[in-house]
Amino acid sequence: MHIFHKRQGQMDYNYPYFYTDTICNFAHLLNDDNLKMIIINLLKFLVYQKLIEVYGYVIMPNHIHLIWNMLKLNGKESPAASFTKFTAHEFRKYLLVNNPILINQYRSQKNDRIFQFWKRDPLAIPLSKESIIIQKLDYIHDNPIKEKWNLCTHPEDYNWSSANFYETGIDQFKILTHFRD
Repeated sequence: MHIFHKRQGQMDYNYPYFYTDTICNFAHLLNDDNLKMIIINLLKFLVYQKLIEVYGYVIMPNHIHLIWNMLKLNGKESPAASFTKFTAHEFRKYLLVNNPILINQYRSQKNDRIFQFWKRDPLAIPLSKESIIIQKLDYIHDNPIKEKWNLCTHPEDYNWSSANFYETGIDQFKILTHFRD
């Protein structure tokens, strides 16, 4: 069975997706916890506005994985488009003040932007069955313990993931909906 990957603007509404977005050149921009909090705070805003539901996530040094559901447009744009646009804007503001040398690494050659933080065309895979959602949750929760990253010993110990929520029921950032709810 072949699953077609859609561009971010083509995700259907009211359907769960496994979503991956990556920092340009695979740079480890997201090592900075302040930048991780920009992502968390925007997810929180989109959840509170009832634009998305987040079932699982992990924020890694150079990419993020989300299992989420787009509920409705954010004005005229998709919540995914709002996510990339707003986080990029906030990354720029933060780096201009806190790390102006690093920001030059994200200068864009394109005419429509000065900086680019996220690679084009994030991956969006529709999740059709509970078993696939569980498999993707396990995958994202295991990301930080992979030998390549070695960010923690147990998935639930990694602060920037939904693993602890599925282990204990505690939603540290108040952004999660259990996928079975």
